[in-house]
Amino acid sequence: MNKINRAIQKAFQILCMSLTFIAVQSWADSVPGANGPIEITPLVHSSVQLEYEGFVVLVDPWGPVDISHAKTADLILVTDSPGHHLDIATIAELSDVDTSVVIAENGLPQIPDGVVAANGELLKVAGVTVEAVAAYDIILGPPEHPKGDANGYVLTLGSKKFFFAGVTECVDEVKALQGIDVTFIPMNIPVGRMTPKAAADCTKILAPEVVYTYHYDQDWVRRLANPDFGGSDLPGGLSIPETLDAFESELAGSGIEFRRGNWYPE
Repeated sequence: MNKINRAIQKAFQILCMSLTFIAVQSWADSVPGANGPIEITPLVHSSVQLEYEGFVVLVDPWGPVDISHAKTADLILVTDSPGHHLDIATIAELSDVDTSVVIAENGLPQIPDGVVAANGELLKVAGVTVEAVAAYDIILGPPEHPKGDANGYVLTLGSKKFFFAGVTECVDEVKALQGIDVTFIPMNIPVGRMTPKAAADCTKILAPEVVYTYHYDQDWVRRLANPDFGGSDLPGGLSIPETLDAFESELAGSGIEFRRGNWYPE
């Protein structure tokens, strides 16, 4: 009987381990790198994890929900200073003494030992190449994103170029980028910035192999602070799922693969 119980217990442990592996792996996507896959894990809103040959990059790590599947980073890229981009507690949780943290200048008061990257600056940090790209508004209005305050980033990893646009419109500095393989593009930013059509048009200019929309559900973020928030109107009266469909329709025929990450867990 004891042998049977031990066998059942062992089988149950294996099953649980398998289910845990599946649950964790289901978060991750991948693209082929020079020496193997580059895993892409959407975390929340504009938080992304990349992993390649054991090297971990986190972009805007933010912890309003469980991101315990995120790993300690070798490199952290922070695009802007608001808390859903620059979350000091989550950055500390996912860092160690060897982690490099790249910030825009507006993040320096919060992370005084961060590596400051100015718009247009090319850096070699943590052994990889990072280019800071200007991220700012064309259509004026709140919330304001003035030129020079924030960064997007081009990261070269595993012979692939990843572009994390941050919160921006399709400004000239974005349009000038060349050779991007994977793009993360924002959508549904207030006052009509980066509508599905604008985001898709910008993506077609960049012409990556793969695009993810991110930072597209501002109401989800607002409800974290105020669960009774009723919601705001998007251009055209579309729902969030409808904006994703509209983006995909605008992208049709471009040959660019659109991936919908799980950015907003229930």
